[in-house]
Amino acid sequence: MQDYERDNILEQYEIAVNSTRKTRGAILCSTDKGVFLMREVGVSEKRLPALIELYEYFMDYGYQTIDMPVKNREGDYVTKGVDGSIYMLRRMPPGRECDVRRAAELFEAAGNLAKIHLLMRKKIMENVSEAENLEEGYIRHNRELRKVRAYIRNVSPKGEFEYLFLEYFDQMEAWADAAVKSLKASGYKQLYQQSIDAGYMVHGEYNYHNILFDATSEKDHYGHRKLNVYTVNFDHFKKNVQVEDLYYFLRKAMEKQGFKEWISDGILNAYSAIIPLGKNELEYLKNRLMYPEKFFKVANSYYHSNKAWISIKNVEKMQMAVRQMKEKEHFLNHFFDARI
Repeated sequence: MQDYERDNILEQYEIAVNSTRKTRGAILCSTDKGVFLMREVGVSEKRLPALIELYEYFMDYGYQTIDMPVKNREGDYVTKGVDGSIYMLRRMPPGRECDVRRAAELFEAAGNLAKIHLLMRKKIMENVSEAENLEEGYIRHNRELRKVRAYIRNVSPKGEFEYLFLEYFDQMEAWADAAVKSLKASGYKQLYQQSIDAGYMVHGEYNYHNILFDATSEKDHYGHRKLNVYTVNFDHFKKNVQVEDLYYFLRKAMEKQGFKEWISDGILNAYSAIIPLGKNELEYLKNRLMYPEKFFKVANSYYHSNKAWISIKNVEKMQMAVRQMKEKEHFLNHFFDARI
């Protein structure tokens, strides 16, 4: 975004901007009314009314610990740029990103997720998109993985990436097939349909980047300052099984923590203390973790990229996907008794 485009958008709000700086996919604005984040809206115009209704629902409910959008001078929550792109200005909560190295923050974030999920068990008036049926997604991904294998087998000469993919493909395919088989035998179809019919929604990208912590003046019984937890960036929300958010958060946290079982225990306990996890929900978590998702993403990215030159980054990503799947396999064996 050019400076004049940024200024043109910000001038449409009742704020005096002191300074701006670029941050992850957005612009952080220091103003006379606090700190705001200006970001291109990550939803289509068709889905925009539903996103606005969700934020208004949070505000009407009195839920303040989010990145609340503000209206422009015309009374609208969104502003169009000169190129037609749609932007939203949101009040940025104080604090820093969740530190995945601190177990206590992971547990606090898991409890916060459950509280959000209770609020997101509401049918809103506007149309909310539905997540894809997981079984259909898995079957399609497995088909795409085999297509990548067929392509790589015919690549000549092969590089480090291709040899690495072929070396571990059979093992990854076994986990992928086992995930489909386990999913079909579980209560997933019922859980999915109940969630869609009831209008249950998910955040869609609940990771440490979208969870902020801010210390308060109040102290706990250990003498530590209590933390406020804020959740931002609901642009990826949709109807889905709500433990999908928990799976995504758990996987991201465990990848950073080396799949330590006591960390997983703490995260699940913190969530289930607010929303109990039944058999179907636990099976869902197991089936999601069984699937070699990172391996698929790296392979899929390779297949759809320019293969004339394979970046060392791609090789490193594949090595990481293999290493993390090995760590996850040990975790699945012990924590969920899942094997291939």
